[in-house]
Amino acid sequence: MSTSSAIPYIPRLGALVRHALPTVVESTLIPVALFYGFLWLVGTRGAVVAGLLWSYAALLWRALRRRRIPGLLLLGSLALTARTVSALATGSLFVYFLQPTLGTFAAAAAFLLSVPAGRPLAERLAADFVPLPPGFVAQPFVRRLFVRITLLWAFVLLANAAIATWLLVSQPLRGFLVTKTSVSGVLMAAAVAVSTLWFRRSVRRHAPATTSGGTGAGGGDGGRAR
Repeated sequence: MSTSSAIPYIPRLGALVRHALPTVVESTLIPVALFYGFLWLVGTRGAVVAGLLWSYAALLWRALRRRRIPGLLLLGSLALTARTVSALATGSLFVYFLQPTLGTFAAAAAFLLSVPAGRPLAERLAADFVPLPPGFVAQPFVRRLFVRITLLWAFVLLANAAIATWLLVSQPLRGFLVTKTSVSGVLMAAAVAVSTLWFRRSVRRHAPATTSGGTGAGGGDGGRAR
């Protein structure tokens, strides 16, 4: 069988977390921390600008060093730009925090709509973490799996957005920031863990020797689809 249809080696959850953590910290956690710090130190305008400047600095640093720019960092910078412009124009923190919530609703809709369109978003995002040979992705069990994981993420994002909206209209700023960050972190971490374990379990069921043997795609008998 050609290597294009070989079952890829799926890293353990801990390895995926260690691989993704620097990008998450760079594109999400540091801008949030800067926003919180500058909000209490210099006020609203300094807070919204500080997070944006960090994102631009991270993009520029990677571009100058000719390093790959993660999709999460690029999308986060674009979203942060729109939020900052609107917040500075209106002077409203409510608008600043409402935008990512609306964006989360839009992302949930995108995940849902990608299923009937035949292009589940989970498939495209998974390729950022694990090399997926085209022949492997085309297999029926893989297509079904990505549809289910896409639906999982759609409902997780929908729940996240609904909770964030309720917190935004019912809690003071300090309570909103702390609770929303905690709830979103737990939901996202749970979704990543469930998606990864679900993927590994399905692959093992169809090709038990692949993950137990620890070989990469096309690497020996354990890397061949069964």
